[in-house]
Amino acid sequence: MQKATFGAGCFWGVEAAFRQLGGVTSTSVGYMGGHFENPCYLDVLSRITGHAEVAQVEYDPEQISYGDLLTTFWQIHDPTSLNRQGADRGEQYRSVIFYHTPEQAAIARQSKLKVSSQYDKAIVTPIQPASDYWLASKEHQQYFEKASRRRDSSA
Repeated sequence: MQKATFGAGCFWGVEAAFRQLGGVTSTSVGYMGGHFENPCYLDVLSRITGHAEVAQVEYDPEQISYGDLLTTFWQIHDPTSLNRQGADRGEQYRSVIFYHTPEQAAIARQSKLKVSSQYDKAIVTPIQPASDYWLASKEHQQYFEKASRRRDSSA
């Protein structure tokens, strides 16, 4: 298994998009790219930690490539929007790719270059080495799936 980490706005939707892909074996949501030890959701929301909300994806490279994960990443958000996705504003919602290997860095840079021709504005997505990953609390994990189950059980 290999690991990939992406920030593309609110981590709930980002995680949900990657969970649907064949070859993705597990996902979690958390925080990366900041300067604060063990942040919680309210710390990150307060914009004092420098972290991005991210989805961390474990995948089987025999079933899905890192390039395929990047294709999904580019499709699920607006990479030209600085520190904002939809109504969500703040650096925690930034578009960012955190790479875990030099190979991922090279693939991400090539992918960004290829995708940039599809936009009228510049892509603002940085490609950075992965740093400490702080797991978000349990209620944030697979949030959309849990919400769907709650709706189904109350119907």
